[in-house]
Amino acid sequence: MSNRLFQGIIQQMSDAIDRTIGVIDETSVIIACSDISRVGGSFGEAATETLNMDDVCVVDNCTFRAFGDKLHPNYAAFVSGGDPDARRYARILAVSIGNIKQYHDEKYDRSNFIKNVILDNILPGDIYLKSHELHFDSEVSRVCILIKVSDKNDISAFEVLQNLFPDKNKDFVLNINETDIALVKEIKEGITEKDIDKLARSIVDTLTGEFYARCEVGIGTVVNNIKDLARSFKEAQTALEVGKVFDTARDIVSYSNLGIARLIYQLPTTLCDMFLREVFKRGSIDSLDHETLFTIQRFFENNLNVSETSRKLFVHRNTLVYRLEKIKKLTGLDLREFEDAIVFKVALMVKRYLANNDLK
Repeated sequence: MSNRLFQGIIQQMSDAIDRTIGVIDETSVIIACSDISRVGGSFGEAATETLNMDDVCVVDNCTFRAFGDKLHPNYAAFVSGGDPDARRYARILAVSIGNIKQYHDEKYDRSNFIKNVILDNILPGDIYLKSHELHFDSEVSRVCILIKVSDKNDISAFEVLQNLFPDKNKDFVLNINETDIALVKEIKEGITEKDIDKLARSIVDTLTGEFYARCEVGIGTVVNNIKDLARSFKEAQTALEVGKVFDTARDIVSYSNLGIARLIYQLPTTLCDMFLREVFKRGSIDSLDHETLFTIQRFFENNLNVSETSRKLFVHRNTLVYRLEKIKKLTGLDLREFEDAIVFKVALMVKRYLANNDLK
């Protein structure tokens, strides 16, 4: 809410209150006053403490009453004098201006604007008009990070994240639903994907380590224009969905690192079924037991290196070769050949994708 609007309200109320009245901000600077000559002045540090008071407080023969954010009030109304009338006027002022501020914020608040942008609830042509109205820089680099809280407990993940990112002019923490919280983070020049991953890790560590709230984080790509924030948000959603299917062990998934999993996730199930039938003409992938599939997974993790894989599995090299020959006999695919290994790797991911769809 702009200081100009505060001043307009104070000027109207000064006709009904025969006192000097006004509003101070969180630094105790007078941002609106019936005595215009006092605007820009300050009450000093003593007045700042009134923002932490639950009721009226008298400082320097002025009565103050805080209002604004419920958790951290960032304004206080003041009335000259410390008598009972001044106390009553201060309470009335704080309630009245606070309610007007709340209505104004709901209508013009930047957070609501950003939320409407990422959820595609605003027409593209209106985005620039609204951003100009709110004095919002639309050409700054930003990224959408989606936090999905899995465990329910007494702490509010939303409040925790608001405290982690207190700069409401640059970073926006938005409640999407009961489990999902979006963070729209401004990205400064020189910040890399690795830095964003570290930021996501700090979020997970804070929620899980300090507040015991299990969560997963999806990261969209960095965009340079406000109209592309909706795309970054959808990418963060896709990252979480794809990660849940193909990489269940990870609690942080970045859209830019999804690789071929992103392509498979977008394929129709009928095409996936057809692909599996064509790949495994000789024998079904279901004929492979758990131990064999575990061996294959380790073989892929070690870049098709037989010696390294056998060492990690604590088996003789010849034992691993025997298992690979067995897989070749059952499926017709020799995993020591690069092209066959690629086909088999994709087939495993397709099978996992189909299994996930069957559970829905």
